[in-house]
Amino acid sequence: MSDPFAATDYHLVRKVLTEFLRSEVRRTGMERGILGLSGGLDSSLVAFLAAEALGPDRVTGVAMPYRTSSPESLAHARLVAEATGIELVEIEITPMVDAYFADRPDADGLRRGNKMARERMSILYDLSAARRALVLGTSNKSELYLGYGTAFGDLASAVNPIGDLYKSEVRRLSRLLGVPEAIVAKPPSADLWAGQSDEAELGFAYEDVDPLLRLMLDERLGEAELAAAGWDPAFVRRIAEMIRRSQFKRRLPVIAKLSRRTADLDFLYPRDWGT
Repeated sequence: MSDPFAATDYHLVRKVLTEFLRSEVRRTGMERGILGLSGGLDSSLVAFLAAEALGPDRVTGVAMPYRTSSPESLAHARLVAEATGIELVEIEITPMVDAYFADRPDADGLRRGNKMARERMSILYDLSAARRALVLGTSNKSELYLGYGTAFGDLASAVNPIGDLYKSEVRRLSRLLGVPEAIVAKPPSADLWAGQSDEAELGFAYEDVDPLLRLMLDERLGEAELAAAGWDPAFVRRIAEMIRRSQFKRRLPVIAKLSRRTADLDFLYPRDWGT
């Protein structure tokens, strides 16, 4: 099966995304960006893009390890900060998370992981107010459609430069921008605990699912067409169900409609409405 992402003009993608970041940040009246810098591939790419778009002196990366996080993640966050010249703030989230779960010992890994993700985003938004910086998103297209993220946690942001790039494209663009190979090549991880792997939890590799997502979402091929193209119908149905069940994460909260002008349905203006 041919690689559907090889023909992309990544030099053009780089130009578009840096212009996007520069424009979207400045139209809010701000000049700075802030992001959670986990040491993983996605946040590293956003750090490189933001440094190029805004200038490294106007970008803050925040590393927020938990006591079970991999030491390598923090080391890689520091590596990215050194390579880009951006500010790096390190905040340990263990005291906050453990204080909440102190009298909730029955909490499972899902609850604890979600709490960590939301704790990190809470810190980011507080620091964004202190620094007058816009929170930059780091979720890629594969994660967004598979629902692999925490609502109001790592999925939250003001602007997201990589949300229309599949993980396979993120990796290629990262190499173009000079993200350290140690970060590009390592297994994707949400850094919730040492050894945690996104692909192990999902049950498949991004390089296997990304071509299918592209055909389903961008080319809009149906199940019969995908089967004719050689895709396992059971795998196609599994991915389609993941997309369907996670739709609530990709939209604003649904508002019960009572009036003629409801915020989520009828007030469909660009973000700069009225300016």
